Amino acid sequence: MRRVLARGAAGLSLLSLAACAGGSGQGWHGAVQCAPYARQVTHVQLRGDAASWWGQAQGHYPRTHVPHAGAVLVFRATGRLPDGHVSVVRQVRSPREVVVDQANWVPGRVGHGEPVVDVSGRNDWSQVKVWWSPIHAMGKTVYPAYGFILPRG
Repeated sequence: MRRVLARGAAGLSLLSLAACAGGSGQGWHGAVQCAPYARQVTHVQLRGDAASWWGQAQGHYPRTHVPHAGAVLVFRATGRLPDGHVSVVRQVRSPREVVVDQANWVPGRVGHGEPVVDVSGRNDWSQVKVWWSPIHAMGKTVYPAYGFILPRG
């Protein structure tokens, strides 16, 4: 019975993936959250669900579809990411690949130096794939994203 419960719990943790800092009542709501982590690292003072950061940033922080080191990449809310997700860009490898630090992509962990690639047809970072460290490979799921919020200089 314990093995069945352990397998079920492991499956649920994979399903929750990266839900962050929100009020949806779904996903991971432990001590490690993507939005508070990104806020602490970048000093972008936005609150609430990660997906809401894009709209909140308008008029307060520059927003762009071009990656910059130090920027916050904002993921849209989806069924897999009910609260969206935010990652902090550490390095721009190319116009279509960045390296990020992010909390809670793997539930309860902070990941460092994880690749994210733009797979959108227009090279506008509206669709991305993210490194999935449990398998040491790029994930197969395509996630919708808004773009990048630039911290005030």
